[in-house]
Amino acid sequence: MQNTVQDQSPPKNWDRSGLPGWAYFSDELLELEKEELFRKHWQLACHVSDVPEPGNYMTFDVGEERALIVRGRDNVVRAFHNLCRHRGSRVVADEQGKCKSALICPYHGWAYNLDGTLRGAAQPKSFPPLDPVEFGLKPVDMEIWQGFIFVRFKDSDQPSVAEIMGRFDAELAPYELADMVPADTLVWADETAVNWKAIRDVDNEGYHVAMAHPALQDLYGKGYVDEPFEGGAARSYAPFNNGPGSLWSVKAYKSTLPEAEWLPESHRNAWLYYGMFPNTVIGVYPDSMIFYQEFPDGTGKSRLRGASYKYRNESRELRLARYLSGRIDRITAEEDQMLTIWSCEAALSSAFDGIILSDLEYGVKSYHDQLRDLFPVLTLEEPPAPGTLAEVNAEMLAERG
Repeated sequence: MQNTVQDQSPPKNWDRSGLPGWAYFSDELLELEKEELFRKHWQLACHVSDVPEPGNYMTFDVGEERALIVRGRDNVVRAFHNLCRHRGSRVVADEQGKCKSALICPYHGWAYNLDGTLRGAAQPKSFPPLDPVEFGLKPVDMEIWQGFIFVRFKDSDQPSVAEIMGRFDAELAPYELADMVPADTLVWADETAVNWKAIRDVDNEGYHVAMAHPALQDLYGKGYVDEPFEGGAARSYAPFNNGPGSLWSVKAYKSTLPEAEWLPESHRNAWLYYGMFPNTVIGVYPDSMIFYQEFPDGTGKSRLRGASYKYRNESRELRLARYLSGRIDRITAEEDQMLTIWSCEAALSSAFDGIILSDLEYGVKSYHDQLRDLFPVLTLEEPPAPGTLAEVNAEMLAERG
């Protein structure tokens, strides 16, 4: 079992400046981010319980990439590009569903087996012989960790999910996350008019909790601790405050939550968050688990996505506690949305001359460091000349060796 809290003392004289303002509005940087972050890094697509039986599928879009996760007749979960080998249509249009024995492209009716091989083209005599493997759906890198299904659209030197997140395995074992089931029918989605990094910035520190999130402060604000990003992952530990709480939702949640005897005592009254670079957070509670993430839909627009899961044999008390924790989460998300809008638009103001981070925001700095490792161009106060950002970044990477 991992220690509940690690030493959070930041180094002395650390850089408190954050990313330059232009980083949140650069179309050229966004193109690099799409390639290096969202195509080459692992993305959480869904949970194994979202595709529980043969024929169940989920689709998952990231920018211009489209993935299809399907459970085969052999009960094996596989991931493919959601792209018909005939004309490139989506093989599956819905976000989630079930097919009987084959995936049928809605454009011309090409049929694929659940293992991705081509079953047959419509009017096959109009084509030369088509090899079922060569013309099958193209596979996508996939890995399952703690029941979560991750995909990666392009090869990279990024470690496996198990390597990145493995240091949390012992702590998570008592929760049996892989055995949980969806709490809601579909994965939820939302949009907000900010750069995706602004959402990461607010999510990577707890300094704002006391002022901006009354319910969280009432629930766990006195003991909340963020651990910095290390090796592509971060952890936050949020033990509940003593006492019943002041807000009715917190009072009701604490009084309703049954004793989670399957968890160690330090985790029966605590929320935990696990961040995975670049954009995924998994929340683990005594009553449920959640995940959420964000993707860029342009420099000034982001798509948020997430889901919640419950224990398979959920009691009535646990169900009510899960409802209350979900309510606290929803209110928190609404509060964060306005904060991200304000902080993102500030970079356009003539009065904006950068930021200064608190010791309590060292998680933001450690996350920015991971971005700067990939994009040393982010160390520049001003953006490179138009049309040169990718070239300048490549030169800086080469100089760094």
